[in-house]
Amino acid sequence: MYFDIAKQKFENLKNKDDVIVLSVESSCDETSIAIIKNGREVLANVVASQIDIHRLYGGVVPEIASRNHILAISNVYKEALNEAQISENQLDAIAVTYGAGLVGALMVGVNFAKTLAFSLELPLIAVSHIKGHIAANYITEKTLEPPFICLMVSGGHTAVLNITDYNHHELIGTTVDDAAGEAFDKVARVLGLCYPGGPEVDKHAKLGKSDIKFTHDIMTDSLNFSFSGIKTAVINYVHNLKQKNPNQELPINDICASFQTAVVRELATKAIKACKVNNSNKLVVAGGVSANSFLRQTLQTECDKNGIKLYFPSLKYCTDNAAMIGSAAYFMIRAGQGLSDLSLTAKPTVAL
Repeated sequence: MYFDIAKQKFENLKNKDDVIVLSVESSCDETSIAIIKNGREVLANVVASQIDIHRLYGGVVPEIASRNHILAISNVYKEALNEAQISENQLDAIAVTYGAGLVGALMVGVNFAKTLAFSLELPLIAVSHIKGHIAANYITEKTLEPPFICLMVSGGHTAVLNITDYNHHELIGTTVDDAAGEAFDKVARVLGLCYPGGPEVDKHAKLGKSDIKFTHDIMTDSLNFSFSGIKTAVINYVHNLKQKNPNQELPINDICASFQTAVVRELATKAIKACKVNNSNKLVVAGGVSANSFLRQTLQTECDKNGIKLYFPSLKYCTDNAAMIGSAAYFMIRAGQGLSDLSLTAKPTVAL
């Protein structure tokens, strides 16, 4: 009975003038609920972060993340409705991140969204975390439309995507080992920097010189990436310094600057190459690492040189948030995609 009602409402939304989506994101250590109108207008975007909790452990502890999602999600929901100044009966659909991420954390959000959808008799939209990160740019830049090339760079993924329309893309390059964000976090941990590692590396890099040469395979014959080699080079460099002189203070700023420069140059080189190969004059950057200041600076310089228009999400939409999930869900609804029944479950990985 529920799904028949939800399906009919979903069909009606394809042509409805204004569509209001409540979206849920809980893939890692942020509990977030947003309310989005027509894919680009953020009525509310509430985020309860667990950074201070996981900083004690040097990284995200899955069981603790799940437990804290459970504790936070009901209050985050109430706060989102209050911030948007709307009632439940004004909602048109419920969207949720079903993957990729930590299974336990995802399950909290998925089950909460399913309960809401069932109780309010609303369509349930299953959204990939990857699509969400891309859609963050539609919120920041109201006039952005496909097609374009997207550089997806986060803790779990690094890839180049050819975005053909709002709901379809072609994978044209990916990491063969570590994601860029993963490499940032591992290097930060080796250097004794606090969690989250990416912003810490960025901060220290601004104070250092990039004169340490960390050799690694940049895979010049393709649009693929490899960051395992440079991560290992940094780890070996640090270990060698400690063995030679255990009492010597590590040149953390210079290590961060040198590491970051090498990674960003590879990202920028492949992104520009992808635009040229695919005759695209628009480059969109998505994912948590899109907040990196040196990446933004370098890509802007390279895009200006090559006549490419560059788009970044606002800093508050770079990291995990529900607004981007609601935006992606809207464009899926308009295309008649994403409707799920109550059998929806969490997936730790999703195809790029």
